[in-house]
Amino acid sequence: MIGTIGTDFEAVTAPFRHELVVHCYRMLGSVHEAEDLAQETLIRAWKARDRYDEQRASVRTWLYRIATNVCLTALEGRARRPLPSGLGSASDDPGAPLVPDFEVPWLQPLPDTYLRQDQGDPVSRATARAGVRLALIAAMQLLPPRQRAVLVLRDVLEFSAAEVAAQLDTSAAAVNSALQRARAALAAASPRENALREPDDRSVRETVERYVRAFESADVDTLVTLLTDDAVLEMPPVPLWYAGRVDYGRFIARVFTMRGTGWRMVPTSANGQPALVAYCPDETGVLRLHTLQVLTVSTQGIARTVVFQDPPVFAAFGLAPVLGPGH
Repeated sequence: MIGTIGTDFEAVTAPFRHELVVHCYRMLGSVHEAEDLAQETLIRAWKARDRYDEQRASVRTWLYRIATNVCLTALEGRARRPLPSGLGSASDDPGAPLVPDFEVPWLQPLPDTYLRQDQGDPVSRATARAGVRLALIAAMQLLPPRQRAVLVLRDVLEFSAAEVAAQLDTSAAAVNSALQRARAALAAASPRENALREPDDRSVRETVERYVRAFESADVDTLVTLLTDDAVLEMPPVPLWYAGRVDYGRFIARVFTMRGTGWRMVPTSANGQPALVAYCPDETGVLRLHTLQVLTVSTQGIARTVVFQDPPVFAAFGLAPVLGPGH
């Protein structure tokens, strides 16, 4: 029996477009590739719309099956997308050369505009955010693609084992086995979720506001008090990263020495986490776009800052190249 999708494809698939991008992002770690693959998913669905059978699967399940297989095809022979902390040991030299490596396909952040904004239930909002945390996405990239797909479909999207088996043309037993292996690998690599706070938590807002004031004042001493003891700072596409308050602070002090003071930080959000857009004054005093900084805030303070300085990331977030008056 053919369903109703063929009669009004646009209206039927529109509610799923953003979540398909998020799904592809979890699989590939790239916003731009996720957008392309979500579009490819819809093109394939359009071509197959007359064969859709509503008795066999919901539209959502059908679209996710197509999207997952599009992603698995795209991942064949593809290197994973890491963060600098996933490639080597932390540096203890705050004066190390800042040489970007554009040969590495770096993990990208996800604008929160892709997350559903109409979820009134705080638990639903928290679950959506948890499923795209930057450290979690980085850890997922360590998994083989099919394990990654199983983990996302089962634990994040909450499809049943039978539904996932149908989506991946395998058995429920194989799905359960892959899920166990994926969970074990992820547990060893991902952060303790119960130690992280939600971005709309009052204490998180206060911590981020204090961080902004310290950064804009070039007050490194205060800034480091807001960090956890083992705080991480990393800066793709520069493959360097630092661990611990001391080295984090030493590097930030170097930044102010190199680039001067008078920065401005504009709050935003990424990957369900608080983020800051940093603008640095040039020699004429014009505030120019410098970086997008994604913060992970735990119960003890700021545990990780990932600093992106990559034009494709700026484009994905629609960041203004110059900060105008009134900001």
